[in-house]
Amino acid sequence: MAVFTPLSDEQVAHFLKRYDVGTLLAVEGVAGGTENSTFFVTTDREVLVLTLFEQGEQEELPFFVDLLAWLDQHQLPVPGPLFDREGVALQRLADRPALLFPRLRGRHPEQPRPTQCAAIGQVLGQMHRVSQGFQGIRPNPRDLRWVHAVHSRVMSYLGHDDQTLIRDRIDALDSRLSNVVLPQGALHGDLFRDNTLYEGDQLCGVIDFYNGCTGDLLFDLAIVINDWCSDDDGALIPERYEAIIEAYARERAFTDQERRIWPTMLELTALRYWLSRLLVVYVDPPAHALTPKDPAQYRRILTSRIAHPPAPLP
Repeated sequence: MAVFTPLSDEQVAHFLKRYDVGTLLAVEGVAGGTENSTFFVTTDREVLVLTLFEQGEQEELPFFVDLLAWLDQHQLPVPGPLFDREGVALQRLADRPALLFPRLRGRHPEQPRPTQCAAIGQVLGQMHRVSQGFQGIRPNPRDLRWVHAVHSRVMSYLGHDDQTLIRDRIDALDSRLSNVVLPQGALHGDLFRDNTLYEGDQLCGVIDFYNGCTGDLLFDLAIVINDWCSDDDGALIPERYEAIIEAYARERAFTDQERRIWPTMLELTALRYWLSRLLVVYVDPPAHALTPKDPAQYRRILTSRIAHPPAPLP
């Protein structure tokens, strides 16, 4: 179980006294987390999610609080942070930063249907549209500059073909993205299927915004397409791809520059995840006993995007 800091019922009950959420009935640690400790907290009035932040740039947590509050105010299906009786959301518990959220209903879609894909496309388009009015700033920590900064750390662990592939892709990305200016806004930054909750075809929640940042909106969409629409060989699944893109475009129209750069952005985000997974396997193993995700999956996605560029954006 991925609870790195256990909590007693007494600790949680005392913590809840700051809020108007009722009296504690039960606390349950949540399995599956990779960075933070998460608990389901049941009171006599509601079910909540309590998160303790174990690592990362904790001074940046106010950005995430502000972003979630902004999106919640615009009626997007995100877990808006709860504020205590003094109007404070970010707390401390067990000597760690802590946030309390409502628990959203639903389950992660493992093999999303086109209707579920359309739902995430629609919500992501809405999110990007309203996020352009969000005033917070956190530069994208995993963009092309990061690729330049970290790729040399994994090269010695790779064979000649993989080294060549990485170098060639970086050169191509540098050439294509030079002097490109794309629409900007707030990004989720890691919108994989397991960061969404569905009941049937209804999208009930977009969660885990702790890779959130500001930057190219197209970067966020490319992350979604590569995760939601790839088969085991890395190839795009047309029905899923078309459902997401068409639903997104109805909420936010693409620019000519975005249409031109779209295949490049898919390659960039595939390379980003290939490198981040290689780093975890070879250089920076997780602080806790968790199984790293397979880097080869994103190598396959990258090579597929190079060999078979996607259908053009509408």
